[in-house]
Amino acid sequence: MDLLEYLIQFVTEERNALFDRVLEQRTRYLTVALEDIFQSQNASAVIRTCECLGVQDLHIIEQKNEYQINPDVVIGSSQWINLYNYKGNQNNTLTAINNLRNNGYRIIATTPGKVSTNLEDFDINKGKAVLFFGTELTGLSETVLENADEFLKIPMFGFTQSFNISVSAAMILQSLTSRIRKSEVDWNLSQKEKESIKIEWLKTTIPKVDLIIDRFNKEIRN
Repeated sequence: MDLLEYLIQFVTEERNALFDRVLEQRTRYLTVALEDIFQSQNASAVIRTCECLGVQDLHIIEQKNEYQINPDVVIGSSQWINLYNYKGNQNNTLTAINNLRNNGYRIIATTPGKVSTNLEDFDINKGKAVLFFGTELTGLSETVLENADEFLKIPMFGFTQSFNISVSAAMILQSLTSRIRKSEVDWNLSQKEKESIKIEWLKTTIPKVDLIIDRFNKEIRN
């Protein structure tokens, strides 16, 4: 018996089935990078949106602003997705870009400027994509704009030329996750990824899980 099978014994059949249903809708084909977000409620709202729409990973870049979670906004959603934090270096944005590109992601800068592709025209078939969202006042940094593979915008028809960041993320993610699920692209997690994530979810759910895992390890050794 492996660890996953062992831990499943400590949750209800309903809980286990719920985990499996949710994992079937999880994706890493799309991911999000938040660059230097100032307002905690905005970053937290994006976390909640990612979780609701099945986006498993979210990348947090700290440069001038320290990232903080607002518990009243996330409502526990942060425990179900993977958060990756980039901080402590001179150029955390470039570190994030290089890491994501090395993992096969197209770098997509969301901005109303530049020569941007309208949301409805974005090509979901070209491969995995990371959507970069910038700080509330100044938008994305020059580092992102200079290193982006593509630019993406939401068409707007009013006098105001930008949405709140959490609104932008929600609109873009809802559109793109809906489209990939109707497409032929391979957007699902691998079986290995599902099992790894499920173990972490079980750890979050099971009381005194550290003691249970210790007991499992002792049984394996014996």
